[in-house]
Amino acid sequence: MAWRLPTVIIQRSPPQRRRGDLTKRARRWVGLRHSAAALSVSVLAWLATPISALAVNAYITNSSDGTVSVIDTATYTVIGSPIAVGSGPGGVAVTPDGSTVYIANFRDSTVSVIDTVTNTVIGFPIAVGSGPGGVAATADGSKVYIANFWDNTVSVIDTSTNTVIGSPIPVGSGPFGLAVTPDGTTVYIANFSDNTVSMIDTATNTVIGSPIPVGSGPFGLAVTPDSSKVYIANFSDNTVSVIDTETNTVIGTPIPVDGEPFGVAVIPDGSKVYISNFGPATVSVIDMATNTVIRVPLYFCAAGLAVTTDGSNLYVAMQICAFGGTGYVNVIDTATNTPIFDPGGYGPGVGTDPVAFGVFIQPPPRFAGTPGFSNCHNQSVAMLCPRPR
Repeated sequence: MAWRLPTVIIQRSPPQRRRGDLTKRARRWVGLRHSAAALSVSVLAWLATPISALAVNAYITNSSDGTVSVIDTATYTVIGSPIAVGSGPGGVAVTPDGSTVYIANFRDSTVSVIDTVTNTVIGFPIAVGSGPGGVAATADGSKVYIANFWDNTVSVIDTSTNTVIGSPIPVGSGPFGLAVTPDGTTVYIANFSDNTVSMIDTATNTVIGSPIPVGSGPFGLAVTPDSSKVYIANFSDNTVSVIDTETNTVIGTPIPVDGEPFGVAVIPDGSKVYISNFGPATVSVIDMATNTVIRVPLYFCAAGLAVTTDGSNLYVAMQICAFGGTGYVNVIDTATNTPIFDPGGYGPGVGTDPVAFGVFIQPPPRFAGTPGFSNCHNQSVAMLCPRPR
């Protein structure tokens, strides 16, 4: 049964002083030796990096299988075996550094944690509120927020310990989708059952202001890269509402889209918003400058969607609608707004009833720094970075 709403530079040591001045040729030779040393360390760092740490993968939650499929975004192919998680996985969030994936298991009210280097679950499931849906990580990756649908609360996980911190935060009725502003200050939560959006201050983990009325059945939502607007998919009235984050009020009239708008993703340059429409098996593309909409047809019901960090591709999880069974993922070229696997094509097959609700694509690996420099981040060249003393 298909998942539905509950129905390289090295630091140089100071040159040793010698008697007499170095000749110009000697100074040049010393410079070349240092450059060679820098190159050698950089090559060593690259070779020492596990291949899996260099991957940019998409993590697709399969709600009826209790698994997560992993897609290599460079080849559009599924890699490895599905990763077993909890029951009814739906919400997903990859941390900003790409090292960890948090999965909300709706049916058993837990969160599973996946290490992206090994693609295995680490630790025990983390107990949260009842019916965890959406998941979102803060920009610095220190906290993860989970919307608990049945409890009308939001749980907060400290990612350094993978434990829940503080008491559940009461919000509106039926919270599901949620997103953290890129500036890291605020969490916006879509309350499905009372048609509002709540806000949480991440510094204090308390609700701020009054709930903002939006359309009927707000479900997915996303914040623009400049943190100025929030786009909310209203599942029950087939519209998208827009909130101005400066005033926390709805601006303009609701934007009509296709039926059952589900997920929301904003392209990194802030020019377009993508909405997955579950029932009609389409994706709506909103031009943010004009609020005009174009329609991209797909083959199966469109569930969660996420855009790659460079903004070139949009991944869409697709279910076989009311029939259930193996799901698929299609990829839309955002420059042309056309599917890479044409509307009659399926794309890579994943598990049963994929949901992939949230930011499910890793960012590309970043250069992790050089020994002795402040840019040493203890990530991909961690073995070369000096440990804190």
